[in-house]
Amino acid sequence: MKVVGISGSPRREGNTETLLKEFLRGAEEKGAETLLFILPEMNIAPCQHCDGCLAEGKCVVEDDMWLIYPELETLDAVALASPIQFYGLTADAKAMIDRCQAFWARKYILKRPLSEQPRKGIFISVGGTKFRDLFEPAKATVKIFFRTIDVEYWGELLYRGVDEKGAIRQHPTALKEAFLLGKRLVEEAVILAEKGG
Repeated sequence: MKVVGISGSPRREGNTETLLKEFLRGAEEKGAETLLFILPEMNIAPCQHCDGCLAEGKCVVEDDMWLIYPELETLDAVALASPIQFYGLTADAKAMIDRCQAFWARKYILKRPLSEQPRKGIFISVGGTKFRDLFEPAKATVKIFFRTIDVEYWGELLYRGVDEKGAIRQHPTALKEAFLLGKRLVEEAVILAEKGG
């Protein structure tokens, strides 16, 4: 089982990246192969809306997004981690999602979905405020991203009132919850495979 983690946080070793790594560690403990992309360290241009992807379902902009595309096609699960900035995902995370317009064209224009197999997606996020609807706009974006790449929105780890770098380590349950969610993801996949579906 391959689990891909994608960090959109501009702050290295920050709160969302820490949670993501714990999640991946849990998946690894149950035998999953994991891969981590740190988007701010990659050269990913915004979508140019040039419609170059409509003919073949492939983006014509050549940059580091081409390292991510094949992994999105072949993964069994993906965890996207991004802190909340102005009620949304970071610019790095949003640029990566927007560049999946090529997959949208492939699925909805060319009628060639990425996968017929069940695949799962997890959203990991923290926000500095405690507003009740803090995560809703970002969740809407993540859900349509997952739908485009044929991934079920399977789970989430969302923590309000976490702002300073490293603050998540002081949370009483967050790191354990991330680790256990990674383990549960793989456990459920194994059970499903054993049942033949």
